[in-house]
Amino acid sequence: MAVLGYTTPSSVLYYTLDGSTPSTSSPQYQSPFLVASNLTVKAIAVAPGDTASNVTTRSFTPNITSGTLVWSDEFANSATANVVPNNAIWTYDTGNRGFGNSELENYCAWGSNTSPCSTANPNAYVGTDGYLHIVAEQPSAGVYTSARMKTEGLFSFQYGRIEARMKLPESQGMWPAFWLLGDNIVTTPWPACGELDVLEHINGSNPANEGYDWVQGSIHGTGLNGGIQYHPAGFSAAAWHTYGMIWTKGQIQYYVDDPTNIYATFTQATQAGTWPFDVGPEFIILNLAVGGSWPGSPDSTTVFPSEVQVDYVRLYTN
Repeated sequence: MAVLGYTTPSSVLYYTLDGSTPSTSSPQYQSPFLVASNLTVKAIAVAPGDTASNVTTRSFTPNITSGTLVWSDEFANSATANVVPNNAIWTYDTGNRGFGNSELENYCAWGSNTSPCSTANPNAYVGTDGYLHIVAEQPSAGVYTSARMKTEGLFSFQYGRIEARMKLPESQGMWPAFWLLGDNIVTTPWPACGELDVLEHINGSNPANEGYDWVQGSIHGTGLNGGIQYHPAGFSAAAWHTYGMIWTKGQIQYYVDDPTNIYATFTQATQAGTWPFDVGPEFIILNLAVGGSWPGSPDSTTVFPSEVQVDYVRLYTN
């Protein structure tokens, strides 16, 4: 709050990015967000038992050229051993609570020795190969560990083109994802906060059912659900691919390997339900779930350890 001049510890900051006057119905400030386009931030501070402050306005005119790289994590590692993912960017969801999907894994943070997590076998690390590794393990029968990394409270953004170069596991019960949730999830629970799934993949190639390998891009909000698969001939999620999203006002587009290779477009005008993606910034999540209502449970064919590898995550201006 001190950024906009309000330092009362108990005050809450409400803001808008579209030029409208903020109120207590506007999003609450939760974490730093990137400003890479011309916009005006308006904010008020409200403390218990006090009247709202006057509106403070800050206009930003970075005038950054379209297509400019404005943020990234390249997962660089010049050490001779595996290292922790950048803790200025990433934090973790932890525990075994199903996460609304009946998932089976225990999510483990770096450095956790809380059983069944183990520092001897970290579930997320940056390897000497310069890739992020998110690893699903089976330390004992029926027990699974993995990692769910997120930038919540550390970094978020609204609008732009974000992509990650990834290599995915192909095994029964594996559910890797690259996705975003609204910063306002703290005060506006899912699905109203908005969910953007840049990449989801379950199990692997299943010729008996689909006859092809595929990935999916989806959107979720209140009364709002849309998902489209990408499955060109010869596609394999086990190979390296770049998965991306182009986010503009009123529109979400997903692509694979090249921004011109758009396979899914969702617009506010064509989707039923409440469109939450122009309210405010969203934070990034990378995870590998085990089991759950969509992929089903691991079986005797499931490979452990299985892992997601990520070369980079990059954000460009539109």
